[in-house]
Amino acid sequence: MTQNWTIPGVKDALLAKKISARELSAEFYKRISARNSELNAYLALSPERAYRQADKIDALVAAGKPLPPLAGVPVAIKDVISTRGITTTCGSKILENYVPPFDATAIERLDAAGAVILGKTNCDEFAMGSSNENSAYGAVRNPASTDRVPGGSSGGSAAAVAAGLAIAALGTDTGGSIRQPGALCGVPAMMGSYGRVSRYGLIAFASSLDRIGPFATSVADVAAVLRVIAGTDPLDSTSTTAPVPDYQAEILKPVKGLRLGIPKEYFGDGMDADVRQKIKAGLEIYKKLGCELVDIRMPHTDYAIATYYIIATAEASSNLARYDGVRFGLRVDSDSLLSMYKKTRGAGFGAEVKRRIVLGTYVLSAGYYDAYYLKGQKVRALIAQDFRNAFMNVDAIVTPTSPVPAFRLG
Repeated sequence: MTQNWTIPGVKDALLAKKISARELSAEFYKRISARNSELNAYLALSPERAYRQADKIDALVAAGKPLPPLAGVPVAIKDVISTRGITTTCGSKILENYVPPFDATAIERLDAAGAVILGKTNCDEFAMGSSNENSAYGAVRNPASTDRVPGGSSGGSAAAVAAGLAIAALGTDTGGSIRQPGALCGVPAMMGSYGRVSRYGLIAFASSLDRIGPFATSVADVAAVLRVIAGTDPLDSTSTTAPVPDYQAEILKPVKGLRLGIPKEYFGDGMDADVRQKIKAGLEIYKKLGCELVDIRMPHTDYAIATYYIIATAEASSNLARYDGVRFGLRVDSDSLLSMYKKTRGAGFGAEVKRRIVLGTYVLSAGYYDAYYLKGQKVRALIAQDFRNAFMNVDAIVTPTSPVPAFRLG
């Protein structure tokens, strides 16, 4: 069968009985077996669950019943999203043997839509990183050039899709962790608005920033997956009640007449010349399609990274306090409770996670809360206002995803 499967292609092949869902799953496991040792994209595989789902889809085909929207589609899941019965490590030694007793809401929705979950993908530890080199289980390699990073923290999911080891994948984004690896691996990727996809079952890094979103080999397939996983969830009080559009129908609409904002602050010094040229070429395509390019200002951009590192690390410090050797995950025994805490966290967390916990604890500590965390939240509000002001005049904002192309490992 064809190498480049798409979601509609899978459905057509199943209905025409050119391939069964079980055969398609087996094909992808063969691909994973052939390339994963080189790429390190998957940390755990779930063939029993995958074949059980595939057999359900094949039974529907045999009975002539309607197929759900993602019937038989092989999907990979970032290893920070809870999957019942499948090891979920967050790329960390502290959760090396953790097996969740439940599925995240996004996983339940994929399952109900007929998707076949192949396994869990490698990631920066607790989603902290931009290169996938912070995983306790080794770096992921970019399929296009294995001496380079795939981006992070969802590098395993991006690499799996780019290498043809899954048709679609889920990642998470806190500060670029879907968008950047998608760009560096050359596959479409979507970080929806906060609350668009339920966070129930997502193991938290920074709760007010974390989002789940899809990777796929086409924009249409990204739209198909997002439509399945999006929507309100009573188990997540931060999920939006806004209705879920038909994304696949929306992407067929012409773009003529759209006003695209070009923020001067996003195209400053430090951007690779080739990246800048690619973006300019893309903007020329938009102009030929009838879009209007509008120069806009985002005056608080210079403060965005500092604000992110204050808020994200503060929330990480709070969220990661639960990994103490008492309830789940790694436990290093010692002669006192405090010593057990220290030894467990010392042995279980990697260097980058420790750095962020320390910084987050510092900005939340007495005497520094007002100077750092409170100020960070105020600047966050100003950055959000920049976007609200911009969207009064434009329909969308065009930005670089990464100022540089995929860099070398190390």
